[in-house]
Amino acid sequence: MSRLQQELEAGRFVVTGEVGPPKGIDTHELDHELEHLKGKVVAINVTDIQSAVMRLGSLIVSEYLVRKGFEPVFQLTCRDRNRLALQTELISAAWVGIENVLCLTGDHQVLGDHKGAKGVFDLDSVSLLQTVNLLNSGKDLAGNDLQGVPKLFPGAVVAPGLEPMEPQVLKFEKKVAAGARFFQTQALYDPRQLEAFMKKVEHLKVPVMAGIVLLKNVGMAKFMNANVAGVFVPDHLIKEMADTPKKKLKAKSAEIGGRLVKEMKGMCQGIHLMPLGWTDIVPDVLAHAGLA
Repeated sequence: MSRLQQELEAGRFVVTGEVGPPKGIDTHELDHELEHLKGKVVAINVTDIQSAVMRLGSLIVSEYLVRKGFEPVFQLTCRDRNRLALQTELISAAWVGIENVLCLTGDHQVLGDHKGAKGVFDLDSVSLLQTVNLLNSGKDLAGNDLQGVPKLFPGAVVAPGLEPMEPQVLKFEKKVAAGARFFQTQALYDPRQLEAFMKKVEHLKVPVMAGIVLLKNVGMAKFMNANVAGVFVPDHLIKEMADTPKKKLKAKSAEIGGRLVKEMKGMCQGIHLMPLGWTDIVPDVLAHAGLA
């Protein structure tokens, strides 16, 4: 059983982090990011070709984290693989000691750097969750018995900030029914959105970790507001960033992140921090939140 599963099932508050594999084979920057997360988070998400931009593979980087003593959350998207490849990735992950898997449909390929790539989408996030639980029972999607059974801890994502909220609640319910054992949310900057959503799903008793992307500058905040569905950075946070000198932006980002964590931590069972390379300020975020 993974530490993430143990902590969540024990009802303890959990902090997870995130790293993105490099676009190439030089992992020096990745190693630097991991050092700042050591001892600060329970597990570390490894993104899977995020934003449909070609990168080093999530599975191999997750295995690299295991070898270095970190606990990964292996992100797996349906965009690039059919059901054969998805099942192979899952049992391969289990074989090398990866236990946590976050099941995602995946961003459409036209959003990335290979716009002519063909999407697969043989499964979606719900059917991928069902696949994980079928493999955990010792069967594959064709009904064949497995030689050795994986014990994967499946999770999913949800976007509480999308309006109207009702379709997200329905998706949440479907994912729980498909076997999701934990959730991480899309980026949130308004605690009221999380509070309203949690009231709608509290009867399902599934751990939810609120996602926070650490803000880097005003341009980033405005870009997310304009281009990322369900993500809204309030005007007062944009003004705070705008009024901050460039050399103090990291400190301001940590302060804002810590404030959001402090405001949200009573509403959910964990926080998922997405630093986008700024893992060096994660300790400061947790200190501002009273979680150091």
